[in-house]
Amino acid sequence: MIKYILQRLFSGLVTVFFVATFTFFAMHAVPGDPLMRGKAVSPEVRANLEALYGLDKPIAVQYGKFLLNMVKGDFGISFTQQNRSVNDIIRDSFPISATLGLLAIIFAAVGGVTWGAIAAINRNRLSDRVIMFAVILLVSVPTFVFGAMGQLAVSELNQKFGIDFLPIAGWGTLSHMLLPALVLGLGTMAFLARLMRSSMLEVVTQDYIRTAKAKGLPTLRIFVRHQLRNAILPVITFLGPSIAAITTGGFVAEVIFAIPGLGRYFVQAVQQLDYTVIMGLTVFLRSVSCFYGYSCRYSLRFY
Repeated sequence: MIKYILQRLFSGLVTVFFVATFTFFAMHAVPGDPLMRGKAVSPEVRANLEALYGLDKPIAVQYGKFLLNMVKGDFGISFTQQNRSVNDIIRDSFPISATLGLLAIIFAAVGGVTWGAIAAINRNRLSDRVIMFAVILLVSVPTFVFGAMGQLAVSELNQKFGIDFLPIAGWGTLSHMLLPALVLGLGTMAFLARLMRSSMLEVVTQDYIRTAKAKGLPTLRIFVRHQLRNAILPVITFLGPSIAAITTGGFVAEVIFAIPGLGRYFVQAVQQLDYTVIMGLTVFLRSVSCFYGYSCRYSLRFY
């Protein structure tokens, strides 16, 4: 067990190292000047800024300093947000992204298991075909399309009934979280529904299900204690990587719904060539993904 844990930790560290290295050199290869920001800068001011951010040193020295600071947990100071470090951005914004992601994964898990089970029970019937069509639709359509459609629908409902049915943007209360969390979780919900349906169809052909039916057990008891309980295991296995992906990958939803999470800062950093924010958030999000993924796989392997 200890050997397995060490192997997983080492794999995670190697992954983060390569991600950090690729991100660093990719940022320095991108055309553009992060210090200009659309303004004319005097040579003296430019020299001071380069010294402040360490851009006056050779690329190899910058790379070594970046790795050393990363090991210390220091991702530097933002180029565009005055006197604000990347660590401050992560500390203030990651709880928001994590909250949105966890709420989205709850929607996805509950909806995926429910619709997948209904489709399996009604195999080849109308309800099964409708659910499978919806699954294909949800997987195929991008998140920003559902986000825009959701905002439009909620806006129409608010105007029609003259009440704030749900906010269409912003953050702060539970009502602000519901619509973006639903939009963010739709794709994962569709995949889980398809996975749950396939697992249920495989379980119903097992010998212990036929034995339970031959013994005259109630249909609801067979479904809950035997079919659902065994069919849900592949779904639980998939939830580990899904939690990591949704928690750290809600960039589009955060931008559409004006949520002050990591995704919005990352998109702004890309638009403004904010090297330190891009590199810091990339390494942090990759580290979180590795932690979630490996910890969930470890827990399931020894379950």
